[in-house]
Amino acid sequence: MDMMRVDQLAALAHPQRLALFRLLVRRFPDAVPAGELAGAIDVRQNTLSSYLSSLRHAGLITQDREGRSLLYRVDMDEAGGLMSYLVDDCCRGRPDLCSPLPAQARKGDTAMSDRKYNALFICTGNSARSIFGETLLRDVAGDRFTAYSAGTRPQSELNPFAVEMLRSKGHDIAPLRSKNVSEFQGPDAPVMDFVFTVCDRAANEDCPAWPGQPISAHWGLPDPVKAEGTEAEKRLAFQQAYAALKNRIAAFTALPIETLDRTSLQARLDDLARDLEDQ
Repeated sequence: MDMMRVDQLAALAHPQRLALFRLLVRRFPDAVPAGELAGAIDVRQNTLSSYLSSLRHAGLITQDREGRSLLYRVDMDEAGGLMSYLVDDCCRGRPDLCSPLPAQARKGDTAMSDRKYNALFICTGNSARSIFGETLLRDVAGDRFTAYSAGTRPQSELNPFAVEMLRSKGHDIAPLRSKNVSEFQGPDAPVMDFVFTVCDRAANEDCPAWPGQPISAHWGLPDPVKAEGTEAEKRLAFQQAYAALKNRIAAFTALPIETLDRTSLQARLDDLARDLEDQ
């Protein structure tokens, strides 16, 4: 038996270590500061250090230093190796024996069909950033995408600065409203092909898995709603969020989606997220 895989399974056989690993998978390709991780899973710093040490020892995550901060990122090669080991060893090389792996495995081997795709933008309040994402994707590539947005804790109404920004850019604001993610989780909800989280809080929450396992990306942005200062300074924060999402959506819609399989497309989105963060 491969002892490294045993160590990895043992490291994940603890509820909070598993929660930590799942959080880092959701945040990939981000490198996340230790302090942010501690707050996300609500543990003391010394307890977190113990959990991180176990996951690092098992080879499931990596550690880097940036100034005085320690940053952690999931090692996707090792995570993929663990999944391959389970299929090859426990399933005797037959994913058909380990439902529901077959459907997920087939998705990784086939190209996306040439059709209109559904995309959902998620943040906490669904009053600014995710609304920007929905509007921009609809206006930039509405012939290829049906765009939606929602919040994990939506506000009762859209932020007035966000509405003003969209109106000034010539966007149609009539279809926009604040929505809860629960609207997109029922049996009659549209099946999502892409899910984008656009704020750190949404990425750190234990968001439920979407039916069909959509391709996902984390495009974290500072929350313009929390900007302080003069009205001009607040408007600048909304302008920066709008511009950042416009650049990301332009890069996303330029991808040859219909020619890529799901695994390749996910990798391209991960690379895109890293490239845009470096700009």
